[in-house]
Amino acid sequence: MIRIEPRAAPAVGVARAAPLLAALAALALAAIPLSLAGADVAAAYALMAQGAAGSLFALSETLTRATPLILTGLAAAVAFRAKLWNIGAEGQLYLGALAAVAVGTGAVAAPVWLLAPMVMAAGAAAGGLAMAGPAWLKARLGVDEVVTTLLMNFVILLFVQMMLEGPLQDPMGMGWPQSEPVVAEAELPKLLDRMRLHAGLIVGLVAAALMHVLLSRTTAGFRIRAVGENPDAARHAGVPVGRVMVGVGALSGALAGLAGAGEVAGLKGYLTADISPGFGYAGVVVAMLAGLSPLGVVAAALFVAAVFVGADSMSRALGVSSYLADLIVAMALICVLVGGFLARFRVRLA
Repeated sequence: MIRIEPRAAPAVGVARAAPLLAALAALALAAIPLSLAGADVAAAYALMAQGAAGSLFALSETLTRATPLILTGLAAAVAFRAKLWNIGAEGQLYLGALAAVAVGTGAVAAPVWLLAPMVMAAGAAAGGLAMAGPAWLKARLGVDEVVTTLLMNFVILLFVQMMLEGPLQDPMGMGWPQSEPVVAEAELPKLLDRMRLHAGLIVGLVAAALMHVLLSRTTAGFRIRAVGENPDAARHAGVPVGRVMVGVGALSGALAGLAGAGEVAGLKGYLTADISPGFGYAGVVVAMLAGLSPLGVVAAALFVAAVFVGADSMSRALGVSSYLADLIVAMALICVLVGGFLARFRVRLA
């Protein structure tokens, strides 16, 4: 008979080691379908590593892929710290990208040095407003934010498609549903010549450092953690729970909106309805892999990005499906959840 008993104190070592162990376990488990597909496991993982970091170009592609994941991962991590389950980062990303296009295509007259910051600020503001509404509904009326944020993803995506086929459609795009390109002065600078890596990576790293300081070194961060641990106790201690909830929601949405603005101003240069392959949803996985740690989000985003970029290279070389990357990331998330469970509970055979 199996008995599950709560631990007197959480196993701190297990909790801290869970992300690394989860990544290793996911790679080990993914070796099973690789073997069944007839591939050499060692060669496959070597090709994945080479495709993700085997050259300057490969490394730049991994960092480019990790840039929006850092920001959407931070969006989820900050919200989850307050037990605000933001599943709408995908929609907030698209709304941030839409706002960036509205400002960056020349509609706003501003000094050249101010255009790029304005584009990023517009993206952050749009994303923040998109999440502040569901947070207010939860704080004031008790509306489940999982439902509202998830449904808003589809509403926002349909709205973006409507705008791309209407007011914001590029008249030179031959009818293709895409926006006008962002003016050169509003683009984020490239970090490496002839490569796609852009300054959005710096924005993500700075945001991670700021979120770490906010959550661990400030009164506001203590209030966020207190609301997440026990909102009733926090309210009794004088913490304005509703105000904290709305503020965290706006901050979370702003981070996701920054991801969308960065993809437009730093990478693609214009907006299409497929600018994100699911960065908002992947941000939830990144946050969980990081244990909701802002600095851990950077490492988790790099791992997820390396898996996807490396899997593409391995797939072309061995003829194995690139969907192996999704399998590895999913297994890593499951392993993290199992590790978190074992940190709080002890399994005994009675």
